[in-house]
Amino acid sequence: MEKKLTLETLARMVEGELSGDPSLEISGFGPLDSAGPGDISFLVDVKYYDQAVESGAAAILVGKKIAVEVDNFVRVDDAYLASAIIQNHFLAHPFDAGGIHDSAVIGQNCRFGKEITIGAQVVIGDRVTLGEQVEICAGVVIGPDVTIGDGSTIKSNVTIERGCELGERVVIHPGCVIGSDGYGYATDKQGFHVKRPQLGTVKIGDDVEIGANSCVDRATFGVTWIKSGTKIDNLVQVGHNVVVGENSLLVAQVGIAGSTTLGRNVVMGGQAGAVGHISVGDGTMVAGMSAIHGNQPAGARLAGIPAIEGRQWFKSATAFSKLPELLKDVRKIKKVLASREDQDESPNKEG
Repeated sequence: MEKKLTLETLARMVEGELSGDPSLEISGFGPLDSAGPGDISFLVDVKYYDQAVESGAAAILVGKKIAVEVDNFVRVDDAYLASAIIQNHFLAHPFDAGGIHDSAVIGQNCRFGKEITIGAQVVIGDRVTLGEQVEICAGVVIGPDVTIGDGSTIKSNVTIERGCELGERVVIHPGCVIGSDGYGYATDKQGFHVKRPQLGTVKIGDDVEIGANSCVDRATFGVTWIKSGTKIDNLVQVGHNVVVGENSLLVAQVGIAGSTTLGRNVVMGGQAGAVGHISVGDGTMVAGMSAIHGNQPAGARLAGIPAIEGRQWFKSATAFSKLPELLKDVRKIKKVLASREDQDESPNKEG
């Protein structure tokens, strides 16, 4: 069934200031270049102004600092955020409980909510608990003693190892491995590596999303903990006993070594990394491909290898790019100095 909301209702939903017809019905969301008569779109940059004016959208979400001449618009603090709120509203649908597929293998003493979906070729171990409105997609393997909270979605071909605990509204994307052994070895005098038993588990808080093919290792002892609201991109490695604070963002190919703690709202750009056994303070931002080698205070802005204060790193990188020219200048200066030394030592001086 198609959803329809008035522009006035949508404006209240995003705490925006409406200009135009408050009774205008909106039934969908679309980009400026393809939005139709029942759609709302958004304008976040003045360079797209012409597209906004020419758009077929019924109404447009506009950032605070952008002037626009269209019949119907809603002015908001953050057009990206407002568009996400509205788009999610239109895409939301009631949970459709599909039950348990005939090909699924279910262990003993499991406890499932009344409304669940378990897809084809799913394997679930003993004593697993699934909350209400949980969806387990095809090919998922869940080990014994796992708990998954209400409203969570585990997408195809995910593996969740024994004893892991997932909160409510968690989304795990295809190919992830949650609770595999941490990387821990002790080396003897002959150079042989002896595996250290990985006896802990993984805890994932509410509203966490983990992208495709990411791995979260179980703790050696205790818990590897991804706290509530954190969003993890594809191909991210979280080592054993790592703690990731609430509402943090880990972008693609981030790697965090064992026993490191990230505070709240930490942002790590693509391919950034952190060594083990360090603490990174709340609100720290790390530029892509940077490497953190020591403890960091709250609010740090880091870049480089090893990661240092961001502005200092970018100045250093600029200076580095000028090294070839500086080297030429040094060589010229050395030639001039050598020539002067030769003149000073010449035997033709009259004395």
